[in-house]
Amino acid sequence: MTLIKSISGIRGTIGGGTGDTLNPLDIVKFTAAYATFIKNARSNTGNGLKTKIVVGRDARISGDMVCNVVCGTLLGMGCDVVNIGLATTPTTELAVRMSEADGGIIITASHNPRQWNALKLLNSEGEFLTKADGNTVLSIADTEEFSFAYVDSLGKYSEDNSFDDRHIDNVISLSLVDRESVAKKHFKVCVDAINSVGGIILPKLLDRLGVEYTILNGEANGDFAHNPEPLEKNLSGIMQEMATGTYDLGIVVDPDVDRLAFICEDGSMFGEEYTLVSVADYVLSHTPGNTVSNLSSTRALRDVTESHGGHYSASAVGEVNVTTMMKQVGAVIGGEGNGGVIYPESHYGRDALVGISLFLSHLAHKGCKVSELRATYPPYFIAKNRIDLTADTNVPAILERMKEKYSVSGENGDAPVVNDIDGVKIEFKDKWVHLRPSNTEPIIRVYSEAHTMQEAEDLAQMIIKEIVS
Repeated sequence: MTLIKSISGIRGTIGGGTGDTLNPLDIVKFTAAYATFIKNARSNTGNGLKTKIVVGRDARISGDMVCNVVCGTLLGMGCDVVNIGLATTPTTELAVRMSEADGGIIITASHNPRQWNALKLLNSEGEFLTKADGNTVLSIADTEEFSFAYVDSLGKYSEDNSFDDRHIDNVISLSLVDRESVAKKHFKVCVDAINSVGGIILPKLLDRLGVEYTILNGEANGDFAHNPEPLEKNLSGIMQEMATGTYDLGIVVDPDVDRLAFICEDGSMFGEEYTLVSVADYVLSHTPGNTVSNLSSTRALRDVTESHGGHYSASAVGEVNVTTMMKQVGAVIGGEGNGGVIYPESHYGRDALVGISLFLSHLAHKGCKVSELRATYPPYFIAKNRIDLTADTNVPAILERMKEKYSVSGENGDAPVVNDIDGVKIEFKDKWVHLRPSNTEPIIRVYSEAHTMQEAEDLAQMIIKEIVS
């Protein structure tokens, strides 16, 4: 049983004792703390109107239970609630902005397995809370410094199911989404919707784009057909379907539809790292500028950005860190190598609908097969490994030891460069490895990249062996 509290929200497995799992009592406490934070922020503006919070959820089996607890707690805190029901993470983010709400709660554990759920917290811009704001919410939850509303001040509850269509309208209206060119190509695509909300919204999007599609695992019942993280090892079903030669493109999303992976027409992986690379290539070819991804993302984005005359920057891992740096450097496109595309013209949040629409526009303009497009990008391979943690694992000591070992001083051009803004990243001349504790699971992530998968795996295993020994 697991309960993880972090600046990005509260995440855990369903069922069990309080303090150790995601259960109704802890959901109430954390939701009340968030409502207190939002109400305090509103009171500082001098606006006397009642606080409004948007709530959306993915299709997880526990989602209905968690949503009822969250909405009831918000009402009890005197907040008006707009429940948008089954909705993607980017849809909920946009709904906050479109409804001029003070914040939002997304009920989703993203790529985690079915026994997990979580509360992701948004500010009034529909963006994730900053580290400082997240820490404030955690502090309020720890001290339980919140007060529930008296009967005449309880919040009002409403439901609004219009935001899927409004989200799609937003995507279709983007200047670089070329719906006419996409429709003329008569693309045939296969979509793995992982039995969550992608099965509801993606058919609507593809209809608007004039794309013919087949949906696998399209029933939004939360009973995931396979491990929901969109990695090659979990996608044998759609890869086999693509290998039949029937389709131009395979599309895979995670349960809350903020991550996106493509599969080539021959059934091979396009590579989730190259989702952002390809979309950025398209955007930069029309809108020159800067890009941002996190430290665990492929160097290919840097290479593509520089080929278009732009500047690439790397942030700490985490969507809010990426968006913060994007604003600082004026990035025209950014995101994360896990398949997350952030396009500021739409909003500052990972959005698979935006990624799909821009990619199809790119493909239509290129007039080539997906595998041929993939071959135009620099060849890098990322190995994604992990070290499971025990209760007595001293993670800071491990990271400090690795930092000290590889912090080689001197003028040697082959010496690795060590970056410790988020865990420890060790960059060699032609490869790198990044060690960081996960914010969502009790693990150390070990990501490594090189020009071949074997080199990347060898580097990761070398580092893992050094750590566990």
